[in-house]
Amino acid sequence: MSSPDLSRAARQVNDHPATTALARVGYVASGVLHLVLALLVVQVAWFGSTADADQSGALAALSDTPAGGVALWAVAVGFAGLTLWQATEAVGTREGAGARVKAGSKAVMYAALAWSAARFAQGVPSSSSHQSQDLTAQIMSHSGGRVAVAAIGLVVVGVGVYHVHKGWTRGFLRDLRRSPGRAVQAAGRLGYVAKGVALAIVGVLFVTAAWHANPEEAGGLDAALRTLGEQPFGTALLTVVGAGLAAYGVYSFVRARYTRT
Repeated sequence: MSSPDLSRAARQVNDHPATTALARVGYVASGVLHLVLALLVVQVAWFGSTADADQSGALAALSDTPAGGVALWAVAVGFAGLTLWQATEAVGTREGAGARVKAGSKAVMYAALAWSAARFAQGVPSSSSHQSQDLTAQIMSHSGGRVAVAAIGLVVVGVGVYHVHKGWTRGFLRDLRRSPGRAVQAAGRLGYVAKGVALAIVGVLFVTAAWHANPEEAGGLDAALRTLGEQPFGTALLTVVGAGLAAYGVYSFVRARYTRT
């Protein structure tokens, strides 16, 4: 199949109502996951919870609910739908290389989330923090590994800054078919900024791990949030981040309905 034919086929799949419907389920799944994550962050802030305050912790919390298995499979299907939607967008978009890279990166992220949710549904849980540390150790074991880990950290910091900018400037409204109202705009703004701050700290931890040649310092979101909690006024800071993640969850529900297709 030639490149134009492949691009045309990808656009057809991307525009298909079934693909769009699955993507909407994915945004609902994202909303649920962020609300559960927000609750975990608040528990860490106020009660010193030792549960992982990250994606794996949120999936574990879902698995402990009465309908945990069904919920986890629904989350897995939703993120698989977002993976398909972003992958076909990456192949079929006409907006240039930047849009392809952005959509492709999102497809990889959603595929990882779908895989994790499916594994939890099958009774095979995993830890995001341990995975980050193991991956960092593997990369550092090669020549130039520390430079590569530092580069990954800087990219993650950049993604965090992008989220803060997108939230502060209300750039996320371009992802919607119409304005959702002031309350949802406020939720989206707070949600993107809070998520951006958390991601930036994750990136800093990777850079620190590379600097100290210590893979154990390259924790994921849980380590980043606990680092934030150790700062002056840490409880208040974590509470704000928790509120922001909950706000992002609310925005995700709205995006499921009004996302631009």
